[in-house]
Amino acid sequence: MPVLEFESNISSVSSSSPRVPQVNTRMDNSTVHAEPPVSTTNMDPTLESGVANQTQSPPSQLPFLRESLRPITLKFEDLVYTIKLQSGDDHCFSSSESKRTRILLNGVSGVVRPGELLAMLGPSGSGKTTLLTALGGRLPGKTSGSITYNGQSFSSSVKRKIGFVTQDDVLYPHLTVLETLTYAAMLRLPKSLTIEEKVEQAELIIIELGLTRCRNSIVGGPLIRGVSGGERKRVSIGQEMLVNPSLLLLDEPTSGLDSTTALRIMATLKGLARGGRSVVTTIHQPSSRLYWMFDKVVVLSEGCPIYSGQTCGVMEYLASIGYVPGFSLMNPADFLLDLANGVAPSTNPDDHRQYNQGKADSHEDRNSIKQSLISSYKKTLHHLIKDDIHRNIHDATRAHRGPQSSRCCDNRWTTSWWTQFKVLFKRGLRERKHESYSGLRIFQVMSVSILSGLLWWHSDTSHLQDQVGLLFFFSIFWGFYPLSNAIFTFPQERPMLIRERSSSMYRLSSYYFARMAGDLPMELVLPTIFVTISYWMGGLKPSLITFVLTVLIILFNVLVSQGLGLALGAILMDLKQATTLSSVIMLVFLLAGGYYIQQIPPFISWLKYISFSHYCYKLLVEVQYSENEVYECGMGTHCRVLDFPGIKYLGMGHLWWDVAALGVMLVGYRIVAYVALRMSKSH
Repeated sequence: MPVLEFESNISSVSSSSPRVPQVNTRMDNSTVHAEPPVSTTNMDPTLESGVANQTQSPPSQLPFLRESLRPITLKFEDLVYTIKLQSGDDHCFSSSESKRTRILLNGVSGVVRPGELLAMLGPSGSGKTTLLTALGGRLPGKTSGSITYNGQSFSSSVKRKIGFVTQDDVLYPHLTVLETLTYAAMLRLPKSLTIEEKVEQAELIIIELGLTRCRNSIVGGPLIRGVSGGERKRVSIGQEMLVNPSLLLLDEPTSGLDSTTALRIMATLKGLARGGRSVVTTIHQPSSRLYWMFDKVVVLSEGCPIYSGQTCGVMEYLASIGYVPGFSLMNPADFLLDLANGVAPSTNPDDHRQYNQGKADSHEDRNSIKQSLISSYKKTLHHLIKDDIHRNIHDATRAHRGPQSSRCCDNRWTTSWWTQFKVLFKRGLRERKHESYSGLRIFQVMSVSILSGLLWWHSDTSHLQDQVGLLFFFSIFWGFYPLSNAIFTFPQERPMLIRERSSSMYRLSSYYFARMAGDLPMELVLPTIFVTISYWMGGLKPSLITFVLTVLIILFNVLVSQGLGLALGAILMDLKQATTLSSVIMLVFLLAGGYYIQQIPPFISWLKYISFSHYCYKLLVEVQYSENEVYECGMGTHCRVLDFPGIKYLGMGHLWWDVAALGVMLVGYRIVAYVALRMSKSH
């Protein structure tokens, strides 16, 4: 199957008119985007009617958009997570004893069953994201306690059933919404589906999430104008919905959005949960309308739970332990966050001194309120949550043992290596064409080539030093330029690589080779144009064979230089450090290249043997001048070109050894880059 085969499928599906009206009708009848009632008292009848309306809507062409095929019951019990901290006052002579520990999670428990939406509340730094990351199996280090999925521990098969949406939308800015979801469908959906079926599912996801209006708009980013924040968040959710996850985890999906957009996002999640999925989300400051859309809440205060259970029972529980809001129309979420911060309710609605705790209440008063809530949780709620967790545990375990034989036969990857390579290659070309073929980059190369051609205009062998200088300039410019561009590759794509690799979208090797192949067109086109202009303007040997060999040597040097840049970027993963180190390396290669100095002291002469610019320079000189070629070295005197001091020092006659040295560097640098990428935490 050719690389660009599914491009026609994208356009054919997007341009087909009979299918869209049918799906739009289905969307209008669906309640995924239905506005929830504003009542803050009882939501159960409204939710039941919403579910009834949803079940009466016509079924999707792909049924997994409506309901989960393999529901998951998520249970977490007595989770404790501790990290080590290095004291800020420690200096060079600090010992290992100065390391301190901090408890991020302390005895958190809860259960989420299919069809339920669980929200984690708490102030900043309370451990919400840490808990969500632990539930998704992405938390580094070791946690104590238990996390089970249908009674089983975390595994690769469970990982494929989990959708994880991070707080920051990590998306390619130059791809459209349709392209983003289509490429994700190509990578994440099983190979049993055809290309047309994968493209169709991307189309249906767009319609289900209300992205039809912006389907052909670019996603955009901080520096590129694209879709709105709410639409970008729905694109992130759509990428996870492509695989029909049984468990959907979202980290603050409403962060930075207005109340109406946040309500629309939460209504979407509510509809997904009603399809038999378990949905868990962290949320920072929900409005009252958002709060009453949750089925369950977990409230954290400095990593400790102060409430875990049904949404409708939280106010009754707090009233039973003596915490009642000062006025009846207060948002329950605001009340919970006040208590989690140690702010006691005021008995007077007009008294707002409780919000100026720096003056009214002391630090000890806040801690006493928090400790009171934590102790009340342990005495009153902890055993109830334990009973809820262990309820029907035998049925869940027995139901899970049925398909276990088929589960053990699942492969880690849903698509083949070749399919992953083709999709990633095509996506890379679409995303980076704006950067690779930018007018600024083309202008930079063209202006330097024309300027160098004018400076060396029609030089000849009578000015041998000038011609040799032009060849050395070729080797240096096309050694430093690809290197400086390549060091940005992996540090810039690290967030995307972390997100996609953590979801097991593709193999690291398929991504690496697709990235290498995607860079070849631009990396080879510009040097060819550059040499073509400068070579003939500079008056070098007017031989087609010599010109072709010169171009091939320059392209060989470009690939070696690019490999070194990739290796530096993969090892350091920091742009400032990689840029600084690359500048030092290129300066060393420049000085040891054999043009500026010939008599290098023996104890440091080995530097030229690790300089790819040195080998490139030697090859350029060797193909440019023949063995018996002469030049005018004085009045009526002719000398052999190979006896010129600057050329004689290079030691001609070892062409294939120089080619072999560059070949070893070409392969070696790329192997180092791949190993560094494999060993880093980016995968």
